[in-house]
Amino acid sequence: MAYHFISFLILLSLLALPNPCFSHYINNNGGQLYPQFYEHSCPKALEIVKSVVSKAVAKEARMAASLLRLHFHDCFVQGCDGSLLLDSSGSIVSEKQSNPNRNSARGFDVVDDIKSALEKECPQTVSCADILALAARDSTVLAGGPSWEVPLGRRDSRSASLSGSNNNIPAPNNTFQTILTKYKRQGLDIVDLVALSGSHTIGNARCTSFRQRLYNQSGNGQPDRFLDQSFAVQLKNRCPRSGGDQNLFFLDKVSPTKFDNNYYKNLLASKGLLNSDEVLFTKSQESMDLVKKYAENTELFFEQFAKSMIKMGNISPLTRSNGEIRKKCRKIN
Repeated sequence: MAYHFISFLILLSLLALPNPCFSHYINNNGGQLYPQFYEHSCPKALEIVKSVVSKAVAKEARMAASLLRLHFHDCFVQGCDGSLLLDSSGSIVSEKQSNPNRNSARGFDVVDDIKSALEKECPQTVSCADILALAARDSTVLAGGPSWEVPLGRRDSRSASLSGSNNNIPAPNNTFQTILTKYKRQGLDIVDLVALSGSHTIGNARCTSFRQRLYNQSGNGQPDRFLDQSFAVQLKNRCPRSGGDQNLFFLDKVSPTKFDNNYYKNLLASKGLLNSDEVLFTKSQESMDLVKKYAENTELFFEQFAKSMIKMGNISPLTRSNGEIRKKCRKIN
């Protein structure tokens, strides 16, 4: 009897110990995501993803921003389920054709390379949705940003949503309230909005994404009064009233390939490129205060960015028997 009681006490004490394997993120399907998900089924998974991403970013620095953006655009449509990666076939109409993604979403070849390497190591084990989450973290780190443990265990969708992609992803010319509403719809808040927008410290945007700010911001033929005039003149050189739609511009002209807090400093100086950037500093006191804090304190920004990325990565993942593990990320099995 005493033996059983002592065994019971030992079991209780073990359960009381903090175990990193139990630090998980519950989702609506009752499943759970946790960083050690592939520890036994594919021990080299994280190492493989990092290796392929490192080579791709070394070859082209812009790729870090492109891979980070893929995760964002995936999670805001049907949750983080790899739906963005699917090509059109049969009943599937690809999200790649949506307004936010057409002619701008990129990095699909890198995802293919990662998937191919993982399939050789551990066939049909690591999901495309998890590849996007890991590639986003690794890209951030390679660009000089923060690191975080990525909760894993997502499965891949068997469907895509073109309408969801068109309607749920915040657009560059959306109002502040519309952008915040789109974040709240995903269970994210104003802190997440301001922190995640900081990803615009790296990457590029097309002329067509901000042209209205230069020539006709409010429908009165006038430029955006919140855009620095000398900065506007520079932009007009390569972003004329018509033509040059696909011309690329750095989202952060100060340090375009370095993940830092210059994005927020640019907003303070009225040199945010997109309307969706500048409204964070001009349309809400709460977001303005956050912009100021992150402009002053890189560490604070990095800390919140990591937290918000984990939170975003947990939007409605498919787990357990839901979805599938695709053999190739561009098509369902």
